[in-house]
Amino acid sequence: MKKSFFEKLTGSSRAEQIEEPCEKSIEESGDWMEENNEEGQLTVDVYQTNDDIIIKAIVAGVKPDDLDVSITQEMITIRGRREESHRVERENYFYQELYWGSFSRSILLPQEINPDEAEATLKEGILTIRLPKRDKERIQKLRIKNG
Repeated sequence: MKKSFFEKLTGSSRAEQIEEPCEKSIEESGDWMEENNEEGQLTVDVYQTNDDIIIKAIVAGVKPDDLDVSITQEMITIRGRREESHRVERENYFYQELYWGSFSRSILLPQEINPDEAEATLKEGILTIRLPKRDKERIQKLRIKNG
């Protein structure tokens, strides 16, 4: 069967096009991601303004308490888990494209940032992280004390 434009664009396929017969439910076969102890990779946008590096990620369905963001001067790691509210037998799916389970993403930053001043907000399922750039051009004078 010929793939639609949407299927070519997303890499998805209709359930009847899947060549492997699905005779087991997800519960019987186990989640393939958990079997391999792998995590899904979070998709992100990373861009800069004059003062900040901005990272945006869609984390719809994830509670703020289920997100963990770790920052150093050179890297940021975002981890989380999206829980499925109920199980559906695999043979009942027409399409299955959403990712459920643990996910993470580590991003090597294009320049040093000040992690102490970083801010994260979660609004309408979009996580936005603002990372203030460290100003390498700024010169700080050191006062010498009379000793």
